[in-house]
Amino acid sequence: MSRQGRPEDSTRSRLYKLLSVWFQYPSAEIVEARAELAEAARALPDSPARRALEPFLAYWTGAPAPTLPQHYVATFDLEKRSTLYLSYYLYGDRRQRGMAFVRLRQLYAAAGLEPDARELPDYLPLVLEFAAVAPPEAGTIVLTEYRPSLELLHRALADTGSPYAGLTTALRLMLPPLDQRTCKLVDRIAAEGPPTELVGLELCAPPAVMRSSAARVPTPEGPAAHCAHGPAALGGDEQEDLWEPAP
Repeated sequence: MSRQGRPEDSTRSRLYKLLSVWFQYPSAEIVEARAELAEAARALPDSPARRALEPFLAYWTGAPAPTLPQHYVATFDLEKRSTLYLSYYLYGDRRQRGMAFVRLRQLYAAAGLEPDARELPDYLPLVLEFAAVAPPEAGTIVLTEYRPSLELLHRALADTGSPYAGLTTALRLMLPPLDQRTCKLVDRIAAEGPPTELVGLELCAPPAVMRSSAARVPTPEGPAAHCAHGPAALGGDEQEDLWEPAP
């Protein structure tokens, strides 16, 4: 699906698409294309979000190829605080999560996406793929709904010094700042973890999907941290307008 509109909309779409690829498991095909992907990122107009990618790009292009999948698994499959399944942070295993799945699948279908049926629809690469092809307002709305999840994911990656924190930093810069209510929610989930209620999910995904995904839907844990979306958290010049050209 093509997108038309302001030039910055096209740039935003391309960046969402790149983020979608980088948050996927680095298959042999993706690893083979890593130089091309990095070149595509560096060809984007200069902006705080684009500059935030540099630490990740340095890792992505410089690390030995066999270590990329290993690091990905250690970061997202074995680390409890950095799941890529966004609705889990908010709903845990409550039935509201199944409702969120239904809504996301409807949005994907309306945008012409046909994701792998074996993957849960709240998987971050799928959400980013939707944001890349949907009208800009629709993509922003969905990502903003999961803003607490993205903040918790970013904290986990930043706390461990993961190069993937550069990706979440760029994504945060593309979204509205956190308000006080969202900050409180993020702090609460960080301190207590998501709710737990094993009800309702079987209605929205077949058992084989739930079993295959169980190992990749852990519970975030760890001490609460303060919300911040300003110079103290992101670096001084990252508060400028996202698409304002650099001097």
